[in-house]
Amino acid sequence: MRNVLPILTVIAAIVALWYALAVTLNAPWAYSKAKRADVTLSFSEMVSDTMAQEKPRLPAPHQVATEIWETTAQKKITSKRSLIYHGWITLRATLLGFAFGTALGIALAVSIVYFKVMDMSVMPWIIASQTVPILAIAPMIVVVLAALQVNDIVAKGVISMYLSFFPVVVGMVKGLRSPDAMLLDQMKTYSASASQTFWKLRLPTSTPYLFASLKVAVAASLIGAVVAELSLSQNGGLGARLLAGSYYGQTIQIWSALLAAATLAALMVITLGALEKLTLKRMGMAQ
Repeated sequence: MRNVLPILTVIAAIVALWYALAVTLNAPWAYSKAKRADVTLSFSEMVSDTMAQEKPRLPAPHQVATEIWETTAQKKITSKRSLIYHGWITLRATLLGFAFGTALGIALAVSIVYFKVMDMSVMPWIIASQTVPILAIAPMIVVVLAALQVNDIVAKGVISMYLSFFPVVVGMVKGLRSPDAMLLDQMKTYSASASQTFWKLRLPTSTPYLFASLKVAVAASLIGAVVAELSLSQNGGLGARLLAGSYYGQTIQIWSALLAAATLAALMVITLGALEKLTLKRMGMAQ
């Protein structure tokens, strides 16, 4: 109970601040409507109006919660108005991009650790690649992959991979280089080959670093998938939901999609955290 109370306190503070901002940002529209109708609003009437506007600047928490309930529990999963339907499309692209990014990141990290040429030449380019905005690259990737007749889900995965591979590279390089020089020298006294040193020492030692980077990578992969859907919105997804909401000024729809994406990311990070605990426990490295 002691651990739950601070969390509930923070959540309550966020919700209270959210309501206060909703009243502040939506009040001008409420007063504008009242002025055109030649009506004087009391404070309570103004607050009531800001809580029920159809297209508010900032929707109130209960409006977003109602939208999420109506687009999940009250819609068929196969309906294109269902948030679960769009969430599943985004999840598929996220997991594909995460798999691509993890594989590429581990391969690059191993190459960088074992080959000095790769460390000197490739690592600076990997870092530089992250300075280019994904919004600028995504349309170019879409055009190139469309010319190659690549499936949309793969195209989304590639765009998602662009964001997810970087933390894996950085984390794995740090992890593979984490063994003490004494342990590496000890492996040499055993006449261990480079592959044996990798499998018996470097890889197990890098496991905590890998999971830490994977948690960052899976969240970045979701961002990449959502951005990809802004360019490839014809098949749906949370990104397409955001885009449609922005076209028609449906701020409640936008916020519900944002919260759905945040929930999806949180669930994936929690899953990786549970997998990390299980893996480290089996390896005798549980904290």
